[in-house]
Amino acid sequence: MSTWVKENCVSFFQLFCIKVVKTGRIPQHLAFIMDGNRRYAKKNSVDSAAGHVKGFDKLSETLKWCLDLGIPEVTVYAFSIENFKRSKEEVDALMNLARDKFQRLLEEIDQINEWGVRIHVAGRLSLLPEDLRALVSKAMLATRHNYKLRLNIAYAYTGRDEISRAASHLVDGVKNNEISPEDIDVDLVSRTLELGEAELLVRTSGEVRLSDFMLWQVANTNTVIYFTDVLWPEFSIWNLLSAIIHFQRHAPAPKALPSISDTKREFLDKLESQRWQQMEKIVSCS
Repeated sequence: MSTWVKENCVSFFQLFCIKVVKTGRIPQHLAFIMDGNRRYAKKNSVDSAAGHVKGFDKLSETLKWCLDLGIPEVTVYAFSIENFKRSKEEVDALMNLARDKFQRLLEEIDQINEWGVRIHVAGRLSLLPEDLRALVSKAMLATRHNYKLRLNIAYAYTGRDEISRAASHLVDGVKNNEISPEDIDVDLVSRTLELGEAELLVRTSGEVRLSDFMLWQVANTNTVIYFTDVLWPEFSIWNLLSAIIHFQRHAPAPKALPSISDTKREFLDKLESQRWQQMEKIVSCS
């Protein structure tokens, strides 16, 4: 049975290596483009759905490694808006996989809360089936007070759509006199986005492109990008440690967050409150 955080998935020697790597700087936000599930399926002569299941299993392992490394925030690119253009069979299989995994999360909520994992699903959730949208909202509400590791799942997501939705929020803020046009700057746009800035971005499967993922965040920061040829379901602790070591060698000095005015803070707090209210409404109507 697949769980969201896989226990006992590191050996004594691997744990020792994790501790050695932890003597250096650890990224505070690690992002993954989990690419290669379909190629893994083809390589192993199984259908694409089986490849995506293996991909989720790898995510559960990777989350445990990140907890062991002390990484407080992980973002994964799970499903692009562009993926809706795939065959109906594959899209339906992916939706069913998401239903199964979010239902499993709710069944394992005590363990998830014990691990301190907070779930945040970023994307245009209105594109999801109503029942899946309700499960996603329940998962976020049930874990909202966990702070050891924040897991952002980019689902029905593209970077351009995230930017357009942030722009819409800013326009509404000006219309409602919550902020002025002069308040809108690079920092406020960054804070209005659903996903924060990642210090390290890892893409598997040998592709060397961003595929419309976290475009603003990567362009706006000194994010270290690490490409590896390994397919996502075959990603190992050694691949992760290699990525961390690459980060330690190439990362610029961390930047301090700029101060923010009370007006901007009130606008962002209200936006966050509206998001939670929307989730509660979705759950109550399900």
